[in-house]
Amino acid sequence: MMTEIHKMPLPPTPTLVADRLVLRPLQERDASAIQRLFPQWEVVRWLTASIPWPYPADGAAANMAETLAQRVRGEKFFWAITLKGDDELRGRIDLWPFDGRNRDMRGFWLDPALHGRGLMTEAANAVTSFAFEELNWPFLYLTNAVANRASARVKEKQGAIEIAREPFAYVCGEGERQIWQLTREAWRAT
Repeated sequence: MMTEIHKMPLPPTPTLVADRLVLRPLQERDASAIQRLFPQWEVVRWLTASIPWPYPADGAAANMAETLAQRVRGEKFFWAITLKGDDELRGRIDLWPFDGRNRDMRGFWLDPALHGRGLMTEAANAVTSFAFEELNWPFLYLTNAVANRASARVKEKQGAIEIAREPFAYVCGEGERQIWQLTREAWRAT
């Protein structure tokens, strides 16, 4: 088994720029955009069953408080996905180090109105580049619901290899998740 790849606390979350996107550190002011965009079935159905559904009116504010506390402790990176020239949050992407147990190190969601444009691949590439080139992490473990082909496709395009499947509880019910490993070498070869 791979060992922990980064000690806490993590450095501050940097702003990352891609072709069409700016990934900026998540801020408290993003809670209203999250509350408006997140509680859509297309966004939440393949996320962990621990997310309350139906999503409560204070769901984004409660999650934001928890998220910002994790950031202050240096446990994870949290980015707001924004379109260049528009600072409004359109989605979110998170990154955290391998803890020696949980084979999942990145999570994301995007406003369904923006699906199918390659924007999530662009965001994932920016965060993956940061993990491998700036943090010097040797690998990422990534997961998605087997039924979520769009999320799996992001991993495939990045050069990740599926290494396992396991039962998992999603907002939409019981299912199976794919576990992928993406190495720095495979990433650089794409």
